[in-house]
Amino acid sequence: MSWSTSCRRCAWLLVAAALLASCSGIPLKQREAAERSRFEAYAGKPVDHFTWLTHYDGWEPISHYQLVVWTDINRAYLIRVFPPCTDLMFARRIGLTSTADTVYAHFDAVRADGWRCQIDTIQPVDYLKMKRDLRQQQQAAKEAGKSGA
Repeated sequence: MSWSTSCRRCAWLLVAAALLASCSGIPLKQREAAERSRFEAYAGKPVDHFTWLTHYDGWEPISHYQLVVWTDINRAYLIRVFPPCTDLMFARRIGLTSTADTVYAHFDAVRADGWRCQIDTIQPVDYLKMKRDLRQQQQAAKEAGKSGA
């Protein structure tokens, strides 16, 4: 077997392994719905604005019209934008408009790959409680797995 044939076989095996690894027992739509439900459960009442220091620590789209933005490692906001905003789930990067380091609902927007999506609502997320509860659930599942084995 030549080196190029061996490389091709190896490449196909890597592709197959990557595809298998990306498939889980839970379909994508169900995982997305669970993630969205989790953030919505920890979201507080809508606020009219939040202040940030010209950058954010991360973001995650959770539906076509919702995303979570972290202003620091433990402070998150669930933002809902008005339709249409079709590229939000597939955006490679986003931007937020603001006035004096403050983002306002109904005034500012999320910029996502050419789209300017006006913000409908902003809800603070109790992200620390969410992480704590998730750790407890994972620990309980781990202990249940040990006792069942």
